Amino acid sequence: MLASLFLIGASLTTPQMSVQAASQTIVEDGADGAARAVNRMLGGIVGYTRWPGEPVGAARVMCVFGSPRLTERLAPVVRGGPVIRVRRMSAAAATAGQDCDIVFLGRMPVADRQRLIGWVRGRAVLTITDDDDACLHGAMFCLDRKAAGISFSVNLDGIARGPLRIDPRVLKIGQDAGDAR
Repeated sequence: MLASLFLIGASLTTPQMSVQAASQTIVEDGADGAARAVNRMLGGIVGYTRWPGEPVGAARVMCVFGSPRLTERLAPVVRGGPVIRVRRMSAAAATAGQDCDIVFLGRMPVADRQRLIGWVRGRAVLTITDDDDACLHGAMFCLDRKAAGISFSVNLDGIARGPLRIDPRVLKIGQDAGDAR
């Protein structure tokens, strides 16, 4: 069964930041279904992101911190886009100058999460987590498991604090879903 992307959710605004529920990828049956869904979702998010001063399609490095909740097999693929190399590392290694284009935050101590979010603030680094259901702790995109699949929320405040450009179409998905109800 091929997974498809469809709209869910509505906009949610908090006093500190604006978070939008966005789209969902259906999880296929089988042992690798969740991994494939998460990797499709990650590839889609990266595909809608532009790094300043760099050509579209440039190879990217995704640094994984902590222990991902949704799958340990992170290997996103962007159709017609950049190759994404995945590296696992400690919070200390990242802040010591490692080059990461994408930071994926799994389960980790709160102090490490805050240090990493602080370290990337203002840098051209895409931040994604699967350990923040409300998407309130600084990552730009937050993945979550729903009954029918994997969904993501967008933290507009997190996006606004950095130089990355996220295609407005990915941000509009959440608004359209709210209007469709």
